[in-house]
Amino acid sequence: MQSEKLRVNSSHTQGRASTDLKEIQLHSTRMNQRQLRDESDFDQLPDNIPVTATIADIEEKKGFIVYFIFVIEVKTKGNSKYLIYRRYRQFFALHQSLELKYSSEAPTGSYTCQLPVLPGKVFMGNKKEIAESRIPELNNYMKRLLCLPTWVLLDDLIRMFFYQTELDSQQVPRALRRLRPPTRRVKTVKSKTDLFSAPRAEAVFDFSGSGRLELSLKAGDVIFLLRRVNADWLEGTVRDKTGIFPESFVNIIKPLPGSDSDEEGGASRNGKHAPGSYSCLRCYLLQPEGIDTRDICVEEDLSIRPSHEDLLSRMRDVFHVEDIALNYRDPMGDLIRILDNEDVALMVQESKHTGSKVKRPVNQYPWELLVTHAKDLTVYNTEY
Repeated sequence: MQSEKLRVNSSHTQGRASTDLKEIQLHSTRMNQRQLRDESDFDQLPDNIPVTATIADIEEKKGFIVYFIFVIEVKTKGNSKYLIYRRYRQFFALHQSLELKYSSEAPTGSYTCQLPVLPGKVFMGNKKEIAESRIPELNNYMKRLLCLPTWVLLDDLIRMFFYQTELDSQQVPRALRRLRPPTRRVKTVKSKTDLFSAPRAEAVFDFSGSGRLELSLKAGDVIFLLRRVNADWLEGTVRDKTGIFPESFVNIIKPLPGSDSDEEGGASRNGKHAPGSYSCLRCYLLQPEGIDTRDICVEEDLSIRPSHEDLLSRMRDVFHVEDIALNYRDPMGDLIRILDNEDVALMVQESKHTGSKVKRPVNQYPWELLVTHAKDLTVYNTEY
């Protein structure tokens, strides 16, 4: 009887082991099928789909405000490589759009996925240090983002973020220090003969630069010329400082080569904006005692639409007035107050129609800013 029980227990144990083995084999088969399906899906992706992205460097940009941009090397499924240039705010906008579309709380759509965590905004601190500290976090974010299911990689939101635009392709990278081995910097000292043969000018009047980009001059200074910004402004170096200054304040001793004058003044002959060159914005401060006119130059493309916050911050720095309001003139000539980004977009849109009627340098924005004191309502063609 006891041996009979043992046989029954042995048979039961063998049967359970056989069942467990079958389950393991079935799970393994399913895993293999899933792996094959994923590989098959990946094989069906087009060659221009990005598969890896790494931050190669950061670069300082002197736009309407000073900010840092991430230089990113993207590698596609077809093994091609290219560089794109993105600000943190573009990462933030992408992540918000993806959350609206794919998070579990998304109001529409049946497909959801676990999105990677994006490093949060930082409102205080040194901008360069903040950008440097974000590099490993953003690299991890892009790595996890590009490991999402293939149907997410095909989303236009991701494809357009990693797409190399025409503006990206025109940029010239400065260092790419995270992609290259460290090398010694060799300083080349020019001879006196080289210095005296270089394009240069002598300051006739004192000039006080009103911003970080403008070069302050003292009468008698010798400025070594780098290039022409536009018809009225030049870029040069004096006392180890580089910046832009109005040509009317100097006497040209040796002019720039013809090619520099013709094609490096912020736009080439075909009207395209040269990468790394300056665009100029004319702005006015309207006061009871008169109008203060300024031309400010920024490293931005003419097609850019800056934010209201950036413009407000820059105008405070330019005119040294805190409590101000931004305005523009509509096609009827009336002053319109700018309150938010939508108003900025409207100003830029209207300038495409009205700006063509005014003759401006090729690198000057077609829209202009009129700055007023926030509480001064007398400048508007309205009764209150």
